[in-house]
Formats: sequence, C-alpha cells, structure tokens
Amino acid sequence: MFSFLNDYSEGAHPRILAALQETNLQQEPGYGLDSFSQAAADLLRDVIKQPKAAIHFVSTGTQANLITLSSFLKSYESIIAAEHGHISVHETGALEAAGHKVHALPSQAGKLDPESICDLMAFHKDEHSVRPRVLYISQATEVGTIYNKQELQALRAVCNAHQLYFFLDGARLGNAVVAEGNDADLVDIAGLCDAFYIGGTKNGALLGEAVVIVNPALQDSFRYHLKQRGALMAKGRVIAVQFRELFRDGLYFENARHANAMAQKLAHGIQAHGYAFAQEPQTNQLFPIFPGIVIEKLKKDYESPFQK
Repeated sequence: MFSFLNDYSEGAHPRILAALQETNLQQEPGYGLDSFSQAAADLLRDVIKQPKAAIHFVSTGTQANLITLSSFLKSYESIIAAEHGHISVHETGALEAAGHKVHALPSQAGKLDPESICDLMAFHKDEHSVRPRVLYISQATEVGTIYNKQELQALRAVCNAHQLYFFLDGARLGNAVVAEGNDADLVDIAGLCDAFYIGGTKNGALLGEAVVIVNPALQDSFRYHLKQRGALMAKGRVIAVQFRELFRDGLYFENARHANAMAQKLAHGIQAHGYAFAQEPQTNQLFPIFPGIVIEKLKKDYESPFQK
C-alpha cells in the first residue's frame, strides 16, 4: 500500500538522521540551553532578519498553537480563526479547554477576509462578551491555498486597527513560501506577524516546530508557559539539531520545493485524466474530486481516509 494521506508518513530526511547521529555523544545542558538550540535560533533570526526575535523549539504544531496563543491571552480574551483552521477543527478543542473561545469565521478558499473580521469586532464591543485578541491564520491554509503579501498586509492593517495580535500557523510554511506565484517570504512573514511558527514535522524533520515571537511585549516569561504545559524538553537539542541542519544551507526550502513539485506532477496527471480539484493545487496538498468507482479502485493500492 502507498500513502498520500499526509506529509509525515515517513521518518526524516537522511541528513537529519545523520546530524542526530553525529551529535549524539556530545554532552550539553538541557531545556533548550544547549549550543545546538542557540545555534539554530541564531540561524533562524538571520533568515527572517529579526535579530531580537525570541525562538523556542517545541515538539508538535498543536503544542505550538496551544502554548503560544494561550500565553498571549487573558482569561476573557478569544481567538479569531477560519472555519477550517487547525485550531477550529483538528486540535480536540485544545484552546477551548484552556478557557479561550475560538471564533470560527466563514472563509473563502480557506482564507479569512478583513471585512468578516471587522464585522466580528463590531459585535464584540463591551464586557458582556469575550474580547477577540488574536487573529489566527494558517500559511498554507488547511485546503492548500496561500495568502499573498497584499492579503497578509490587509490582515495586518485590520489587526492594527482593532488591537489584535497576528499569529500565523506555519505547519506547512515552507511549502507556501516556495510555491509558484507566492510573493511573501519568511522575512515578510516575520515583519507582519507578532508571532508564528515554522513547521519541521511536515518538511523533513523527525519532529519539531520552531516558535518565533517577534513582538517584544509577548516574549517575557514564555519559558514558564512551556514548562507548565510540559513542552520544555530536557533534551530540547533533539529538535534544535534538526532545525540547524534544515536551515544551515537551505535544506528546509529544498525539501518544500521537492514536495510541491511532486504534488504538481501528481496534479497534472489527475487533470490529464479529466478530474477537477476542490481547490486549485498550489502547494503539496491536493484535493481531487473523484467519482466513487475511482475511489474504490484506488483503495486497492493506496491508503484511503475512507478506510479509517
């Protein structure tokens, strides 16, 4: 059986495994204070052109979203997200369990528009309802689409107008950044967002995400939040070594380009056979529309979500 269900079915890029092996016996301090964590953080600061950004390494995307967003919020504050946003549907209510409402707004092709955000803010105007405080988006979105730079700038303007923090879920940020036609790179993302994370799990790492907090007002005491949520890993080096390898010479972007290219190759073959897509393929996420008879044939050789 072959699987196209996700982009983390296999372990890691061989270079990642080699880097972990090469550094295995080097003794280091724990809890993200090791030399690998410092080196990886410095590399990322240089890539995003934000020398004062705070960078922390966590194990999963859900962990990155939960800890980062909840740390930004008071008990009566909430988060705005698209109806298909990961925090809205795929994290088992993690943020709601932490006491924060998620406003799941209708989206167009997985993307939020400024008007719907303004309408929500107009409705929540006093202490009798929660106060929206963070705007959450994903890049690429959960349906594989991409916000261009102008769209991101428009969302930033809305955040400025309504005193919202701007947070970007970057589980597949690499795929978005290198996608054909994209005009927003990591420097742009870092310049527009208060915080975001760079996904490693879905782009060649064994596991791990890098949380980037650009806004100085949100950086203080973040390690306390990590520790309280069980995310301050004694062997934080395991994630840091991987990010150092991914970013020391562009492997992160190389992996993303390869994933996108293979997805486009598959998309062209599907289109050549006359089938359409729910969303135009832009990254490595494909949503083809197949009739039932084709699905049944594919299930013989390919793992299918319908078998779960």
